[in-house]
Amino acid sequence: MTPVLADAQLEEYLARVGPPGDLDVAALRRSARERGRLRSPGPDVHEVRDLRIGQLKARLYRPTAGNIPLIIFLHGGGWTIGDLETHDRLCRRLAHRSGVAVLAVDYRLAPENPWPASIDDAVAAVHWVASNPEVLDPPPRAIAIGGDSAGGTLAALACLRLRDELPDVLSLQVLLYANTDLTGAQPSMSERAHGWGLDAHAIRFFNSQWVPDASRWADPDVSPLFAPELLGLPKALIVTAEFDPLRDELEAYATRLVDAQVDVTLRREAGLIHGFMTLDEVSPACSRAVDRVAGDLRSLLH
Repeated sequence: MTPVLADAQLEEYLARVGPPGDLDVAALRRSARERGRLRSPGPDVHEVRDLRIGQLKARLYRPTAGNIPLIIFLHGGGWTIGDLETHDRLCRRLAHRSGVAVLAVDYRLAPENPWPASIDDAVAAVHWVASNPEVLDPPPRAIAIGGDSAGGTLAALACLRLRDELPDVLSLQVLLYANTDLTGAQPSMSERAHGWGLDAHAIRFFNSQWVPDASRWADPDVSPLFAPELLGLPKALIVTAEFDPLRDELEAYATRLVDAQVDVTLRREAGLIHGFMTLDEVSPACSRAVDRVAGDLRSLLH
């Protein structure tokens, strides 16, 4: 059966993107920043405020006044690219459509700051929110953590570490087309290796920037799919994309969470590709998928 993308706009986008060229961190960062500048501004929300979490920059998006839930959001970008600006539109839209406050965290990037720096930053952000609720004015009614792609990986790993450090603080983990198995052993890594926007070669490149020692890629502290025990983790919202090389490993993680008696909401977005959360201006189907995630946040946190 011929694969069918969700809409013609996504087909045109993939045709424009083409195969990956030379992978250079500086060039990739410039490209990501330029794409961020070209996106339309996100919707206005009640408050946007820049904060500091220790040495980290962060940005709070509050859709309304009052005591509402909050999600700590970790951006994608292969642990190597991305920042507050590249995901500003997405954070605004999620806050606006969900009614949930979004706290975006500008965690340290590889290769300058390889694993586990970004996980340490994600964990520190949760500790900061739990310890300084008055700074958020008013304090959040519930706290979630999540992210897209590499950010989702960080969220999953942070939940594993925080299970013992801060039990019962997190109400939800949100894993959007996240990498859970850096070894690339799942079937979709070969089935969707090329031609779907995220190339298997690029995945290995980003993995090596974050964890240079490939012998550690199966370490549970790097690949959450290999964690020996998942009991006691917060409930999960897990969203995959049909034509994503990372699809199967995240769905395998969802299965393991269910087996560990974790409440999981799992959805595979038909006809979509990796990165659809930041392709809402490219594809109407991607835009609708973003709204579905916002609806999930509203229903799971309110």
